[in-house]
Formats: sequence, structure tokens, C-alpha cells
Amino acid sequence: MSDAPEGPKGVLWDMDGTLLDSEKIWDVVVRELSLHLGGPMTEETRRKTIGSSSAKTLGVIFDSLGLDHDPYALSEAREWMLSRVEERFRGGIPWRPGAREALRAIRASGLKSALVTNTGRRLTDRALDTIGREHFDYSVCGDEVPAGKPHPDPYLRGAELLGLSPSECLAIEDSPTGVASAEAAGCIVLVVPCEVEVPVAPGRVFRDSLEGLSALELSELWVQPTVVRR
Repeated sequence: MSDAPEGPKGVLWDMDGTLLDSEKIWDVVVRELSLHLGGPMTEETRRKTIGSSSAKTLGVIFDSLGLDHDPYALSEAREWMLSRVEERFRGGIPWRPGAREALRAIRASGLKSALVTNTGRRLTDRALDTIGREHFDYSVCGDEVPAGKPHPDPYLRGAELLGLSPSECLAIEDSPTGVASAEAAGCIVLVVPCEVEVPVAPGRVFRDSLEGLSALELSELWVQPTVVRR
């Protein structure tokens, strides 16, 4: 009998801000979009867009500028935004500290893994050119579920594709929006903040980065999921 603690059966990885330092790319583009649509973006508006789906991001920007949610205007703005992000993604996307090594370590442990992101399939496929599709059994995008994060749908779908209950999965997230989604689905959450602070709460385990993350550590935090920082 092994003395190793029981751990999660699956890991559900967020992408932007967790694996890739792509929030900085989004930051430039959404600010440019706001100017394109009529005015500079406030810091409050920017915070509201972090971790959001493209549809919610556009809604937040339109509301901040007092613009009507005209379907044609929203569609045009969406294409403007996605085209610019896609162009920047082509140049390569920087990794978050320790993310590449953590992915390899968890994959080598034999745990099932899925990428669960609010980003649409068009840009996710571009990002996967940097991340590597071999690290995941499946990927779930924000435009492939009824409602994106902070709703539970993305994480419910990720667990379903892995053939697991959400309660058997550990989600790794960086933003309040993503954490809310994972918790609503029933996952334990490892929080690695990036652009915005995530409030401390029961059941959330915090880490300053993904550097040195191992399957053994996931098992240890799994059996005693108290709020800690490592």
C-alpha cells in the first residue's frame, strides 16, 4: 500500500493569466478598442474585463462608453478585438513563471487534464501553438458552453469530458471570475493570482506562482484544502 496521499483525479487549467502571460496582450487590445469606440478605458472598467468572455468584455466596454448594444456594432467590435489579439498571439505568448514545467510534471504523473478557458476557440487554438496540445486530454472554450465564467458551465463541461465529477477535479485559476466559476461547479481551487487580487476564502489554496508545483503537492493540499500560501 502506498503512503502517498489521495489526490485529485483531474486537473482543470485556466489559460490567460494562469499558464500564459496573455492578460498583458488583452490589456493593450481592450484599451485600444475603447479608444477606437470613443474614449479611454478606466482602471475600473479594465478590472471588470479581466477573466471575462469576449461577449462580456464587449458589454462592459460598451456600457462604460454609454453605447447601445447594437448587434452589428458589437459584432464589428468583436472582430476588431479578436483580429488584433490573434495578430499579437502569432508573435508568441510569454509563459507565466513555472507554468511550462508544472504542465509537464502534472502530465507525467498520469492525472487527467483539461484546458478550461473563457477565450474563444479561434484564439485558444492559436494559443495552443505555444502551450502544446499534448498537455491536455481536452480543451473547453468560452464560446462552446451556454455561459462562460463566472458561470459554472466551462468547468462542468471540462469535468464531464474527463469523465469525472467536478468534486474530483482541482481547478487552477488566477482571477476572481475564474475562481467563482470553478467553485460554482464544485471544484477545489488552487489560486495563482496574476493581474488582480483574489480574496482569501475557505477552500481556496493560494500559491505565488506555479514554480515547483508537483502532483505530490496537489495531493497534499487535496486532503486538507485549507487556505494556505506557498
